[in-house]
Amino acid sequence: MNIYQVFTRIYGNPISANKEGGSYSENGSAKMNDFTQSALKRIRDFGFSHIWYTGIIEHATQTDYSQHGIRKDHPWVVKGKAGSPYAIKDYYDVDPDLAVDVTHRMKEFEHLVERTHQAGLKVIIDFVPNHVARQYHSDVAPKGVEDLGASDDVQMHFSPSNNFYYCQGVSLCLDHINKEAEVPLPYSEHPAKATGNDHFSACPSQNDWYETIKLNYGVDYSAGRSPHFSPIPDTWLKMTHILSFWAAKGVDAFRCDMAEMVPVEFWHYAITKIKAEYPHIEFIAEVYNPALYRNYIHHGKFDYLYDKVGLYDTLRAVINHQAPASAITHCWQQVDDIKRHMLYFLENHDEQRIASPFFCGDPRKAFPALVVECFMGTNPVMIYAGQELGEQGMDKEGFSGHDGRTTIFDYWSPQSLRKLASLPPLGKTGTPKAKAILTDQEWEIYEFYRHILRLRTMHPALEKGLFYDLMYTNYAGERGLNPDRHFAFLRRSPDELILCVANFGETEARIGVHIPKHAFEFLSLPEGVFDGKDIISDTPASITLCQDGYSEICIPPHHASAIAIALP
Repeated sequence: MNIYQVFTRIYGNPISANKEGGSYSENGSAKMNDFTQSALKRIRDFGFSHIWYTGIIEHATQTDYSQHGIRKDHPWVVKGKAGSPYAIKDYYDVDPDLAVDVTHRMKEFEHLVERTHQAGLKVIIDFVPNHVARQYHSDVAPKGVEDLGASDDVQMHFSPSNNFYYCQGVSLCLDHINKEAEVPLPYSEHPAKATGNDHFSACPSQNDWYETIKLNYGVDYSAGRSPHFSPIPDTWLKMTHILSFWAAKGVDAFRCDMAEMVPVEFWHYAITKIKAEYPHIEFIAEVYNPALYRNYIHHGKFDYLYDKVGLYDTLRAVINHQAPASAITHCWQQVDDIKRHMLYFLENHDEQRIASPFFCGDPRKAFPALVVECFMGTNPVMIYAGQELGEQGMDKEGFSGHDGRTTIFDYWSPQSLRKLASLPPLGKTGTPKAKAILTDQEWEIYEFYRHILRLRTMHPALEKGLFYDLMYTNYAGERGLNPDRHFAFLRRSPDELILCVANFGETEARIGVHIPKHAFEFLSLPEGVFDGKDIISDTPASITLCQDGYSEICIPPHHASAIAIALP
């Protein structure tokens, strides 16, 4: 499972004006129709199996679409001119920015799903369950579906039958956040609803998710988070219906935003219901608390969880020489029993770009980390569009500034994403055209990512083989292996063995990797000298297999070697 995350609004946006804080009319937006058969074929050929179209569902925005029957949003409760894709305004609608013909925006999404499937890719979209936009209202909900909050008793701070939480008797105060805004009338909300990041007062700060309101799943936060799950809370029913609505559109997976802020009991209920009707649908949870991992997998029924505070944080520290490479061992050991459920990544829309000065500056320094996350297990791996060209994320877009991230709040058009959208499928004619579009460094990064992702699906040992960590027997640093900078492991299928060593160091590594007797027993390895190939550099190489012996290997700086041999 190789996931390609694209922030749909900016992926290939052809308008390159890039005015700081620019409006839709000034900076434009990419469209769903830009994902043509040719573009999707290139993405599939790159090695991806899934594409996550981020920001599909309609969210709050400062762009006026009232002529299309969409209510305007007050600018005080919209972050940036374009707005956050995680401030959902209508769960049953497609964001109008993404449509060529706004009137037929849902039809354009349905065609996008169809084209994606025809290209051999599966479709992931966001499900944002914890909070909605301040002015949430569905203009196009199916007949008989009641709007969120429509029947709430607003005199109650908490009621199991309410969809929102209320600050009794007080109005929302946002004056301190919007004191310089040029708007004739302030935003009015009485009584104030609780803010999305579990802020239950009427006066959220600028650092709160002040543009959102918290959904009530039957948890009384004022009474020590006491649960009220019987009868089934109204919010459970409404949110499960929303999942079913999008599943019926052909969506293959949901990436569930801030899933840990929603009770695991809801997930058990909703995912069980959806999978009973659509068994193929997968659920990916954004969960950051390791203490909750197993509960959200075993009871919550999630297929995959973000491995952010484990592998991502560790690999970032290893790349920047702030942690030893041997720390990677601790990561997989902490989740060994649920390892196949952990989603690996080095970038996403929340994190800083590898190439930004906030991370490591040179995207090639992350090459060994990419090999580790792609070759270490059968886990799903995710790449964020632009990562494969070394996008820096250092534009000052408007609401977003020089923060090393690509904006999710502003209308923008990064050059790297325009280049990606214009690349043809590679081949005899496509490769020269692609190389002409990219700089030499961009081509180097692009080809390395493509090569590594494709190797995951070409080699049985990587696709479904056993894993054996060699670091515990190489800590002494003998024969040049430095556990601070080098990480070594084996992968084995019935017919293939791969010795992989990642070099996070600044210099070439000529090392001997100790392979203990236990590895031979665990993996049923033969002994001898076996000729094979380094599948990363595509050059001849060999492995010496001797119990408690050493196999010599040479790895360039900031790179990795993976020597594959056929087993007798």
